[in-house]
Amino acid sequence: MSHHIIEVKELEYRYADGTAALRNVSFRIEHGESVGVIGENGAGKSTLLLHLNGCLLATKGTVRVGDIPVLRDTLKQIRRSVGTIFQDPNDQLFMPTVEEDVAFGPLNMHLPPEDVESRVHKALEAVNALHLRNRPPHRLSGGEKRTAAIATALSMSPDILVLDEPSAGLDPQARRRLINLLDGFKHTKIIASHDLDMILALCPRTIIMHQGTIVADGATADVLSDRNLLAKSGLELPLGAQGCPICNAKHPEK
Repeated sequence: MSHHIIEVKELEYRYADGTAALRNVSFRIEHGESVGVIGENGAGKSTLLLHLNGCLLATKGTVRVGDIPVLRDTLKQIRRSVGTIFQDPNDQLFMPTVEEDVAFGPLNMHLPPEDVESRVHKALEAVNALHLRNRPPHRLSGGEKRTAAIATALSMSPDILVLDEPSAGLDPQARRRLINLLDGFKHTKIIASHDLDMILALCPRTIIMHQGTIVADGATADVLSDRNLLAKSGLELPLGAQGCPICNAKHPEK
């Protein structure tokens, strides 16, 4: 079985206080798929993503990456296959320079110095960020931090990229660069976001979560055009599908 495959079966997760965050979540993502995960705040998107690389472990059910179950004693293997970009890039950037952040993972794999250098160069080159190599992360813009965070994941040569709200806080040009960058990656991708237009641009398949469960899983064009389904899930049509607000004001729906 390919390491690019993720399979989740009857996943449940409860917080320490007993609150159910995920309930009976099941899906399978195949090699090379790009899948969006959407839902209102508190739907369980981030909690789900944190199970895919073992930051959280299931209360019940299973998560597998290829043939490997996500368990406490398989985390090292899982995190070599699954590159995660957290919602806040500051959670990933903690070294004095971008170069040191990107090198952190490969160094902890105990790779030879020349291999670490090669991985750092290739990861920064892939995101067009070689010019950021010697910059301190805290001096970067939001878009630059996001780019550097993606490079830290790429330096581990993952089979799967998991991204939580990757376009959050980006200006329009930085957002467009990010979309173009992600569109060029042939990895299996799972992207959780409120940016439905980005999901429409990048993900042929979309999963909708609501109150910790999956309420829809299908072709993005169908899911994101279903006004009633979106409304029941606390969502609206993507902006690109809503039409011109001035025209709509002149010709309201009857």
